[in-house]
Amino acid sequence: MKKVVCLAAMFFVAAISEELYAQKNKPQYSDSVPFNPIIRNKFTADPAALVYNDTVYLYTGHDEAPKGEARYVMQEWLCYSSTDMLNWKEHPSPLNVKAFAWAKGDAWASQVIERNGKFYWYAAVEHKTIGGKAIGVAVADKPTGPFTDALGKALVTNDMTKATSIWWDDIDPTVYIDDDGQAYLFWGNTKCYYAKLKENMLELDGPIQVVEGLQKFTEAPWIHKRNGWYYLSYAYQFPEKIAYAMSRNINGPWEYKGILNEVAANSNTNHQSIIEFKSKWYFIYHNGVLADHGGFHRSVCIDRLYYNKDGTMKRVVMTSEGLLKR
Repeated sequence: MKKVVCLAAMFFVAAISEELYAQKNKPQYSDSVPFNPIIRNKFTADPAALVYNDTVYLYTGHDEAPKGEARYVMQEWLCYSSTDMLNWKEHPSPLNVKAFAWAKGDAWASQVIERNGKFYWYAAVEHKTIGGKAIGVAVADKPTGPFTDALGKALVTNDMTKATSIWWDDIDPTVYIDDDGQAYLFWGNTKCYYAKLKENMLELDGPIQVVEGLQKFTEAPWIHKRNGWYYLSYAYQFPEKIAYAMSRNINGPWEYKGILNEVAANSNTNHQSIIEFKSKWYFIYHNGVLADHGGFHRSVCIDRLYYNKDGTMKRVVMTSEGLLKR
């Protein structure tokens, strides 16, 4: 009898241990973590980061497709902040596509920038009355919002861009304020557009132009500057890698420099944000490792970015350890 009780106890302990092990090692979808992907309570995509007052504000899209459905469902943007790039605080959603009364849906890729104490959010959505994608601008008094429509209409609509006949070329806005105070807006799909912005950040200041010299440009342009070099990184081919070009002038000419990172795991899309924070450079992107179906549930990751002596960027190594290995 004692032997039976002992065996039963052993099986019970083993079962409990197995359950504890399973609980410990299964994917966790709550809170932020210091490894990749960094956010696990929601699916996050299309990251864009802003450094402001010794804090990084991370803005993302929110993939909400029902389980098993192979499509993108995105109706709001999310916001997280960190002072160390390891621990992230989630803030209430600062912007929903419903804030743009002229839009009918699709909270696609976006970017936030600060100017004169105001925060401007450039976002790609589907236009309600003008066919195709469009870019709107929202504004707030603080980086966590709430943000409201700054114009009451789109800044860029599909009928303003004629370099390609597709209806989805006005997406993925990125904005940059140069050292002389001139602001620029870049965006596009299959063609990369750019234009100057007026100081109020709400009006184009001159014609829309097409960036030349980018090999196999798909979408997701991002501008940053270091040591006198301008870097234009972008999604390349499909499924997407990230490639980049360099120039001494933001107006070009741009010289293609090659691949920056490879296809991200289980994701057809690739969307990057590049920032310097406390003298270190970071490459922020998304992959689909937590997705239940294909690449329609994406998750933000972060790895370090390094440069060669000639200013070119070293290829990014995507890791599961993320910044824990730094």
